[in-house]
Amino acid sequence: MQTDTAALPSSPALALRRALAVVLGAALVAAAAQVAVPVPGTPVPMTLQPLAVLIVGGLLGPWLGLSSLVLYLVLGASGLPVFTPFGTPGFLRLIGPTGGYLLAYPLAAYAVGRFAGDGRTWARLAFAGFAGLLIIHLGGLAQLFLIMGSARSAMVLGTLPFLLGDLAKLLAAVLMLKPTVNPLRARL
Repeated sequence: MQTDTAALPSSPALALRRALAVVLGAALVAAAAQVAVPVPGTPVPMTLQPLAVLIVGGLLGPWLGLSSLVLYLVLGASGLPVFTPFGTPGFLRLIGPTGGYLLAYPLAAYAVGRFAGDGRTWARLAFAGFAGLLIIHLGGLAQLFLIMGSARSAMVLGTLPFLLGDLAKLLAAVLMLKPTVNPLRARL
């Protein structure tokens, strides 16, 4: 049996690239969390996190995107200042009003990565981004419903104020992903 020795040295290099991509994805979401604006009347701030989650999922693909966002949650739950500067620190953030959004990030990144595929069509990228945002909002709504006991209140406070901003984030994500998804994924 013949072994391809050229492929062996690249395996540790590939693993290192993937690990670095996961860490950088978590760092991107952490940086996006720092761009946060309180929204009057709601416990949920407007942030750039959903945009970062869409980009991480689209660029890294389903499994690396999911891994990156799980790392982000672990870092935040352990008390590192990666979540938005508003609210309780550490693990308590995951059980508070914004916890549902945060806990949905890994699934959203996975979905974006899975649906974006090779990123060659605008429609596919738009669908992937929309699916990611839908997952994020469903997670947020579920947590807010548990806290408030009212689906209507959860919708009014956790989704409606963010629809226009999230549509803009979706457009920005698609525009950023279109030229980069296929070339980057080929290297990971």
